[in-house]
Amino acid sequence: MPRIDAHHHVWDLGVRDQPWIAGPSMAAIRRDFTVEDLRPAARAAGVSGTVVVQTASVEKETLELLELAHREDLVAGVVGWADLTAPGIAGTLAELRAARGGEHLAGLRHPVHTEADPLWLVRPGVRRGLTAVRDAGLAFDLLIRPKHLSTAVRAARAVPGLRLVLDHLAAPRPADGGFGTWAADIRALAAEPGTFCKLSGMLTAGPPEAWTPYAEVVLEAFGPRRVMFGSDWPVCLLAASYAEVVAAAEGLIGGLPDEDREAVFGGTAARAYHLAPP
Repeated sequence: MPRIDAHHHVWDLGVRDQPWIAGPSMAAIRRDFTVEDLRPAARAAGVSGTVVVQTASVEKETLELLELAHREDLVAGVVGWADLTAPGIAGTLAELRAARGGEHLAGLRHPVHTEADPLWLVRPGVRRGLTAVRDAGLAFDLLIRPKHLSTAVRAARAVPGLRLVLDHLAAPRPADGGFGTWAADIRALAAEPGTFCKLSGMLTAGPPEAWTPYAEVVLEAFGPRRVMFGSDWPVCLLAASYAEVVAAAEGLIGGLPDEDREAVFGGTAARAYHLAPP
């Protein structure tokens, strides 16, 4: 089965600044990144399709990413952004679908972890937006922290049938502790139908060996058919090369049967995001 990288980014700082890329610790990625930069590393890893994910909370970026998917055969899907709380969200989603490359729109994402309200995901206006996402046949990526997991469970129950994709395991940090609470909350989210989890964004928060217990919980709770690989390129370059990120993921799932490894490296992403075959 062709491999799919279910999570990466691109940006052009001349078109739009990325304020989150600031300070000495981010210096390695404070430059432009394009699909052409990614292509050689993806090919070397056997990746033939990717999902590009938003970095800016502006609808114009979503249109730009759809245009990118239209012209770049490597990009199979787009997780963009739109204002979930806007009264006309259903119409906005229809317009995005009608735009050039709109057939590649796979889902939406919002940086929930930046919201001051820890219950943002279950606000009535957000629930209406998530319902529109579901009705449009799209997924919603959860960009959250461990403290938001219980609220994500409530959101899943409030909008039955919505496909929710957890990014970066909810970004736990092994050095900070709290594993038991995180694991319990992960199991609660995984118990909800239509939830998925990405093995992504790990190496920037700890070495590969630190992630073994986390991967074991995710794989046991969700099952490999609801877990997908994502490189989080180019953010991953702060800690590891693309090849090293792929190798780390391969190591974490190395004990699984062939069909389960194929699911994590492609099949799950194709089903969760309704992707056409690469």
